[in-house]
Amino acid sequence: MTAHLCPFHTATVARVPLGPVYRRPWKIFHAPQIRQEISQLDAQADCQRIVYLLTCYEFPFDITRALELALFHTFGSRSVSRLLDGTGEFAQRGQQRYDDTSMLIAQFMEAGWEQDLGHRAIERMNAIHARYRIRNDDFLFVLWTFIDFPMVWMASFGWRAFTAHECQAWFNYWIGIGQRMGLRDLPADKARFDLWIQNYEYQEMVYDASNARVAQATLSVMEHWFPAVLRRWVQPIVACMLRPQLRQALGWATPPQWRIACINRVLLLRARIKSFISIERYPNLLSSRGYRSYPGGPMQPEQLGPASHAKH
Repeated sequence: MTAHLCPFHTATVARVPLGPVYRRPWKIFHAPQIRQEISQLDAQADCQRIVYLLTCYEFPFDITRALELALFHTFGSRSVSRLLDGTGEFAQRGQQRYDDTSMLIAQFMEAGWEQDLGHRAIERMNAIHARYRIRNDDFLFVLWTFIDFPMVWMASFGWRAFTAHECQAWFNYWIGIGQRMGLRDLPADKARFDLWIQNYEYQEMVYDASNARVAQATLSVMEHWFPAVLRRWVQPIVACMLRPQLRQALGWATPPQWRIACINRVLLLRARIKSFISIERYPNLLSSRGYRSYPGGPMQPEQLGPASHAKH
């Protein structure tokens, strides 16, 4: 068991890729200087800074939701879900596994992979993965969801879509993460990755009891984020936001079209309102986010993961 480490603090840990700090005009409007900076950055050399600006300034809520859907999508792979189901972690400590995963990802997205915190978060993630026999194809599948889902979400429900330049930087960033995870056969571009995924999902995204169990354990975590009277609506709403192939792999029925249309209209209305005003924190950093498993604040990377759940 690892020793207890105190939560990190913004004042003592270098966390932000170098660059200007922006403030929201009148605390409700988007700062156009952010998009101007992104457009002037190189999609390859500066992809860490671009991802930071997109995640912590432009789309903090949207990227979080998109990555949650991305993680949920991975449960449709029988290969992935059998491994997750076999650990028992989602059934026994679902909220903590959710918080640990979210925090590690946020740490290297916020700090990049060159600064101390981001580097350590990737090392911790690799150390956790090394305990299990995970196929390279399954790693590639999960990595693809992190590339694809935010792009699709922003084009569908974001207050603006990613530009082509931002899409390229987003792709480059996650390929860089894949390289630092030691993945093999990383595709050279998004189009080739999409083609590879079609074959993977044809083989692996089929119904399996483990898919349903891991999805249900995750739903149970999500249900407890809401008052008891609302919990019965979590699964029907989540089902509306899943891709059809995933619903089939989980054994879930297709929701009525009117329900899907209602959810989409609510999200589109939110996007339209947010295209004018927003009250999200600027920037939205780890220190400002809440984690149910860690009421004292974000933890050091070494404190996160299955072997460290006994002490905080």
